[in-house]
Amino acid sequence: MTERTSKPEPGGAPLPPPSIGGESVTSTDGFDLEHEAPHYPSAEIVGSSQPLAVGLTEGPPVVGAGLVGAGGKSRVGDRVFSGLTTGSAGFIILLVVLIATFLLIKAVPSILDDKDNFFTSTNWSPEAGNLHFGIASLLWVTVIISIVAMVIAVPIAVAVALFITQYAPRRIARPVAYILDLLAAIPSIVYGVWGAFTLTTALEPVQRVLSHIPIPIFNLEHATGTIFDGAVVLAVMVLPIITAISRDVFERTPRANIEAALALGATKWEMIRIAVLPYGRAGVVSGSMLGLGRALGETIAVYLIVSTVSPPFKFSIFTGGSTFASQIANGAAEFNNPQSTGAYIAAGLVLFVLTFVVNSAARAIVNRKKDFV
Repeated sequence: MTERTSKPEPGGAPLPPPSIGGESVTSTDGFDLEHEAPHYPSAEIVGSSQPLAVGLTEGPPVVGAGLVGAGGKSRVGDRVFSGLTTGSAGFIILLVVLIATFLLIKAVPSILDDKDNFFTSTNWSPEAGNLHFGIASLLWVTVIISIVAMVIAVPIAVAVALFITQYAPRRIARPVAYILDLLAAIPSIVYGVWGAFTLTTALEPVQRVLSHIPIPIFNLEHATGTIFDGAVVLAVMVLPIITAISRDVFERTPRANIEAALALGATKWEMIRIAVLPYGRAGVVSGSMLGLGRALGETIAVYLIVSTVSPPFKFSIFTGGSTFASQIANGAAEFNNPQSTGAYIAAGLVLFVLTFVVNSAARAIVNRKKDFV
């Protein structure tokens, strides 16, 4: 038992050395701790007050590693592969530029000969020598049918992605994900036939109910073959794209974020709201934009489902119309002279620019989050 000593008075004698059982700890079996130190083989001891025994400087580069081989010469295989990848990227850029140039060259003469305003007119009569056409109605139908499709598809896609990644057991999540992936493999014409002969009839009561909403966009002009019918089919078509991207993003949510939310007492939904959804927001938005690009350019399904209408044009989703793509497909028989063909190519040029802007916006959103770069 250690003997306690009192604190020395100022100017007094120093305290005696500590002792255990009446014996001083300053010496043990003749070994004086104050005057002798153990002897060890000479070695550099690493401690807080001594330099590091192992340096942190990087060693010399490994010979032959990287693009430069032994002797300072670049490897032939690396140079060939680098050239192929650079050439492929350059070819894609060149291809886009050539397509844009072709559309401009073919469309500008017809736009200059147009008797109506190309951007504000709703007429479409591209007769040779008497051109009267504009993109106002085509732009409206193309944009509104795609937006309605996104309003339907995005919430369902996010909910399905959350079910697969957060709620469903693995034995159920895999089959559901596999079935969703199969939807992307169904050809557009199959969706079009299904929508034209089955879905339009089933959606007729829904349109009549929604037509009671006192908003001009819900005015009932037609019961079948409407923009709403086409939007529902487009929503089914883009659903696999948005779901797949959202699922991949939600699965990459850091486990530490999830466990931290649960450790703070969050419920399952609160954990998803504060950890999973904020992390995957950029992925969901980019997936939605890519799905929107698919919807903007869809041709066959819209051509088979949405009925064409003649002026006057109505700003309603319960009426027919034509998108850029369906109008071009519908007028393919009129490609018999440069002026008429130029009118349809001008519509294709606007669709090209619109799709390019949408995909560029999606890319910009993705680049804002480093996790997806």
